Amino acid sequence: MDAKNRFETRTTFALSRLEWLGFLAVSLVLAFQHRTDIRWGVFVLLFAVIDVIGYLPGAIAYRRSPDRRVARGYYVAYNTMHSLVTAGVIAGAWALFVRPEWALLALPVHLMGDRALFGNSLKPFGVAFEPATDPHYAEFEKRRRTVFPGHPSGPESGTDPVEGTHAVRA
Repeated sequence: MDAKNRFETRTTFALSRLEWLGFLAVSLVLAFQHRTDIRWGVFVLLFAVIDVIGYLPGAIAYRRSPDRRVARGYYVAYNTMHSLVTAGVIAGAWALFVRPEWALLALPVHLMGDRALFGNSLKPFGVAFEPATDPHYAEFEKRRRTVFPGHPSGPESGTDPVEGTHAVRA
């Protein structure tokens, strides 16, 4: 994936998820090591608020919508609450105005869990709010598999350079 070709192969997407899994593991190890220091009510609140504000309203609207379309505001809410920048701002504000504490690990545990375990990241406008293969992308993927004749990894070589290529879906 690069700035001009914003799609990932199965391998590059798996590598990204592996990085997120590493960060999730570090967060979980820290939470386990400091389990007696964590205010678990605060942990649960911080963990839940991400989805209560960012996911549930859009998910409900999506399921209620006859054409499965939802307003852009639901995407903005999701992306805002599932952003590492927002998590950093929340953690910084909490540390400044409440106190620094281990319960703040709920933020990376939630976000890295979403990314590593479920493959969810930010939701782009124009795709379904819930994960579904966009028909335009499926067609692109199908066309993309047909490599120019004579290409070193073309169909006659028996290899497919974009095998399993798919968009990052939220």
